[in-house]
Amino acid sequence: MNRSARSGRFVKQTTAEREPRTTATEHVGAGSGDHVVHRSTSTGRFVRSTTAELHPATTETQRV
Repeated sequence: MNRSARSGRFVKQTTAEREPRTTATEHVGAGSGDHVVHRSTSTGRFVRSTTAELHPATTETQRV
């Protein structure tokens, strides 16, 4: 997954390739830790578990 360093929002792979200095690539999945975090897909900010449960279509759960 690629995230804009300016806005915190997710961006496409092509955007990450075009703007490598302002884009962070995150590797989430197998081999990650056991701590669970939730992020808003629209803002990129961390949200609480209850927010993730109430808005599953607009939040992402990650193991870090």
